Amino acid sequence: MSRSGADLALLLLGGFRSLVDAAQEELGRRGYEDVRPVHDFAIRAIAAGADSASELSRRTAVTKQAAAQTISVLQDRGYVVRQADPGDARRKRLHVTDRGFDLLREGEAIFDELREQWARRIGIERLQQLEAQLSELVGSAAVRVDAPGWVATQDFGPSAAVETTTRSGA
Repeated sequence: MSRSGADLALLLLGGFRSLVDAAQEELGRRGYEDVRPVHDFAIRAIAAGADSASELSRRTAVTKQAAAQTISVLQDRGYVVRQADPGDARRKRLHVTDRGFDLLREGEAIFDELREQWARRIGIERLQQLEAQLSELVGSAAVRVDAPGWVATQDFGPSAAVETTTRSGA
């Protein structure tokens, strides 16, 4: 059976959605029932340097109002805080809390578990081949979920995962 380009796009989107939905469900079981994928994107952007609503808005390609609402939710739930800027006491900068970094680590662990489930379903060799083929097609650079359009790719220094480990002292 021949498939169209649209079918391929929908399969790729379906794979992404399947993983994200399963991860969100598992996060809920592990005590993070109050988070959504947009919260992960925002926390990663803040960890990577988006320290204001304006900057979060730019990095996640949402309105400043939407960024401010997301920040408010993340603050209320203890994932981020605003702290005085040491260089300008009038300015408050966003920072990810230990709870926020715990959430990122837990999410990363869940995605590793989901990858293992896929490997059991189709075999590790086939999964590795799929990953290699996708890397060849889309490039090996990490997808920046904190960039406008969220599919933009570029090297922007340490990944949020590295930041997570560094800040946790692990």
